[in-house]
Amino acid sequence: MVTAYPLPEGFTELEVFAIGTALLVEALLGFCLNGLTIISFRKIKELRTPSNLLVLSIALADCGICINAFIAAFSSFLRYWPYGSDGCQIHGFQGFLTALASISSSAAVAWDRYHHYCTRSKLQWSTAISTMVFAWLFAAFWSVMPLLGWGEYDYEPLRTCCTLDYSKGDRNYITFLFALSIFNFMIPGFIMLTAYQSIHQKFKKSGHYKFNTGLPLKTLVICWGPYCLLCFYAAVENVMFISPKYRMIPAVIAKTVPTVDAFVYALGNENYRGGIWQFLTGQKIEKAEVDNKTK
Repeated sequence: MVTAYPLPEGFTELEVFAIGTALLVEALLGFCLNGLTIISFRKIKELRTPSNLLVLSIALADCGICINAFIAAFSSFLRYWPYGSDGCQIHGFQGFLTALASISSSAAVAWDRYHHYCTRSKLQWSTAISTMVFAWLFAAFWSVMPLLGWGEYDYEPLRTCCTLDYSKGDRNYITFLFALSIFNFMIPGFIMLTAYQSIHQKFKKSGHYKFNTGLPLKTLVICWGPYCLLCFYAAVENVMFISPKYRMIPAVIAKTVPTVDAFVYALGNENYRGGIWQFLTGQKIEKAEVDNKTK
């Protein structure tokens, strides 16, 4: 007879099951949608453009977030982390790498759209590839820092997944947090804000609004904002008095990013949506020219 592991402290049976189920649904749905985005890019020639390469970068990063969420969901159903301390470090690194790459790639798409609509300059393959590589290397740099001692990866409150340890709130954590937030949240957010504001003004003058210019930045703030607020609060106050189940909510919200991004950047893109439809049904895309802009 297999002995059941005890419930994590501060959680009921229903809460652990609910969190695990939410993570599993987010992982499966996000992986399917972004997997479809990746396969369609690979199979449909019309989608293989420099601009769509940046959309592909988001999809690849979001698939990584889904894998991270799936592992967390599996551990939640077990009620414990089965992969040891080394596995915790790898899980934290992988989650951070893909999350930061997703944010950087979203900013890169905003930058590309600004030039497409406001300067009428066309993105070249060399620039797109360089931008994608830079986004991933930049994310890797910040993700490896906790492994080298600046910041630290540790268990989430449910103790079935791992992320940046905000429980100590010491100087090491604070310096890493502020540097991390400036370069990986504020600057990308500023790029997205200024780019989409300029695009909005362009649309306003022409009277033709080709996509919702506020949606990408709202997605960034809504999905990552709660987690960022929790981390910043931990820099000034001890967050351990907050119930563990409430401290898990921002992490669960953040895992919705892959699904939301798929609707914003791929399924919300008229041409990309047509390419996905062609992949699924075999019907040709009527408009061959890739607009790569969300409707």
